[in-house]
Amino acid sequence: MSRKPLRLAILEATSVLEEAGVPSARVDAELLAAHLVGVDRGRLGLVPLVEPELVEAYFRTVAQRAKRIPLQYITGRTSLGNIDVEVGPGVFVPRPETELLLAWALAFLENVDHHPPVILDLCTGSGALALAIANARPDAVVHAVELDPSALAWARRNADLRSGEGDTPITLHHGDVTARDVLTELDGAVDMIVANPPYIPEGTDLDPEVIDHDPHMALFGGADGLSVIEPMVRNIARWLRVGGGVAIEHDDTNGSAVEALLSARRVFTEVTAHPDLAGRPRFVVATRAQPPSA
Repeated sequence: MSRKPLRLAILEATSVLEEAGVPSARVDAELLAAHLVGVDRGRLGLVPLVEPELVEAYFRTVAQRAKRIPLQYITGRTSLGNIDVEVGPGVFVPRPETELLLAWALAFLENVDHHPPVILDLCTGSGALALAIANARPDAVVHAVELDPSALAWARRNADLRSGEGDTPITLHHGDVTARDVLTELDGAVDMIVANPPYIPEGTDLDPEVIDHDPHMALFGGADGLSVIEPMVRNIARWLRVGGGVAIEHDDTNGSAVEALLSARRVFTEVTAHPDLAGRPRFVVATRAQPPSA
């Protein structure tokens, strides 16, 4: 049986995904093809013809995506920074916007004079952010906390994979970032905290890929999106050493509220909002100040 033009298969797949209402249908069609062929998306043009069996397999994955199953669940992986992590049912898929949070974290660490720097990732999910930092800063001591056992299992899997690749191992903790007694051994010892907590207000209209597949507890933060962030800020204040920094990702509707939560505590200074690439409020940073004298 003769080989088939991959370009025509991608065009047909794009049409199928557009009819299903998939955003960025052409991009997803190309990414699925690249995944099956085993090349980067930008090199698909170097693979003009493929075997009929591969085309059949390709359209099976396209049919999954047309059902609004997340692309990353189909390919089994996603990227953050310079690493890939595995994802699937039961774990939140990291968003591209978190690349900006990672960039801030690595820039902040450039000015940390405490060695080795101690880093804490809250609500780690798949472990992507903690592992991306550990990859970029092999000198760092990285801790990560997750409450959901299913997500924690994915984080452990990814941590094992990354350490197998030679990255500095991270320490994973099963715990509630809002609990007053969680990780008391790190009180006053953390140089930098990053957090991508559940922050979407309940009732928000979401795409099927999100509402039907991402774990509910990884998405929603109560009526205002702050039910995890508000008590978490109290713990951040005790974990950070003086001069330490924190960055909290948030919903684009509640950035000012997160700023207010940090500004209301006198131990935080330099509270600053950061937008995403679309100009929407995306994360807030602050620095742990010297506590006021009694």
